[in-house]
Formats: sequence, C-alpha cells, structure tokens
Amino acid sequence: MPDEVDTIFLKNFRRVILDFIKNGNRAVIVAGGGGTNKKYNAAAQKAAKIKNVDLDWLGIAATKLNAELLRVIFGAAAYEEVAVDPTKKIKMNKKIIIASGWLPGCSSDKDAILWAKNFGATSVVNLTNIDYIYSKDPKKFKDAKRLEKIKWAEYRKMVGNKWIPRMHAPFDPIASGLAEKLGMEVIIMEANHLNNFKKFLKGEGFRGSVIK
Repeated sequence: MPDEVDTIFLKNFRRVILDFIKNGNRAVIVAGGGGTNKKYNAAAQKAAKIKNVDLDWLGIAATKLNAELLRVIFGAAAYEEVAVDPTKKIKMNKKIIIASGWLPGCSSDKDAILWAKNFGATSVVNLTNIDYIYSKDPKKFKDAKRLEKIKWAEYRKMVGNKWIPRMHAPFDPIASGLAEKLGMEVIIMEANHLNNFKKFLKGEGFRGSVIK
C-alpha cells in the first residue's frame, strides 16, 4: 500500500507464499501501515497537535486494515482472524498467520521480531522499498556504499535508539535493539523483486542486506 493498493504485487506475493507453504513451511506475515498510515498521520497533524503515542495508535489501526486485506486474499490458507498480540500462543492447523501492529512506541518491525521469537524463528525478512542498506542516502550522495552485511552494533549507530512515528529507517531502532538482544538476523530486500524473495526462501543467493 504505497499510495494505492498494489493489486499486482498482492497477486504475485500470494502465489509466492502459497508455493512456500506447499513444501511444509509456515509463515507469519506482519503488515505495515504503508500509505494508509502516512495519509492519516498527515491529516491528523494538519487538523490538530497530536501526541506521538496517538500517531502510533493511528498507525496501528492502518496496519490492521492492511492485515485484513492480506488475510482475506489468502482465504482458507490463513488463520481466520488477524493476530494482534505477538506474545500470545496460537493453536491452529493453518500454515499462515497474518498479523498487525500491536502497541505504540515502535513500528510493526518489533512485532515481527516478537512473532519470530514466539515461533522459534531466527530470521525476519523486511520487504520494503529499498534494495539494500546504504552508508548514506544514495539519492543524495554518489559515494553511498551498499552494505550487504552489517553488524547490529554498526547498524544501530546509523539509526539511533529513538522511535519517532513514520520515521524512515530500513528497520526501526526499537526492533533493532530487540533483534540484537535475541540474536536474530534481519534481511532487508526490495518488495517489488519477488523473484529475489523466492531465491531467499529456497536458500539460494539473493540481493539484499543482512543485519546480524
């Protein structure tokens, strides 16, 4: 949901995930707020002075709408309701869980880490609008270096330790601190290149940054 709902992406993403679970795999898919969050946050701030915690709650509501969209397109293959609390144990025979944001003070990135912990996974993939993490903004600096592998300590120096609603970071600071503490790796890759994502799922070489 960059500006409008990307139906072509959704169709292709659905196909990739359904192929993935056919081989006995499971997936927890955590929806972000996307353009919905951006529009509603901007509108609220034009109308009144809004506290950050309330901007977070507005963003969480946007993730729930996006998550419902994902849940319905996966149909019977997915758990019958959007999962909200990533610390809750879920008993089910489905292979897909669609989750939303949970609590203020972070983005849905942290929820993805908590879901991974819940199910004993060690990797989280962040499908986003960038192909790699860079040392600087590549749109502004020609000398920006592509970082294919980066340690958590180095990455956290780049993004800091403070969460601000709608902040632009490949992976949010609060989630990063938790991922480092739990010894998880996070893979950053561009969402629009789903063939690249398929390579990752198959254990093949892929384009993207690995933080660990």
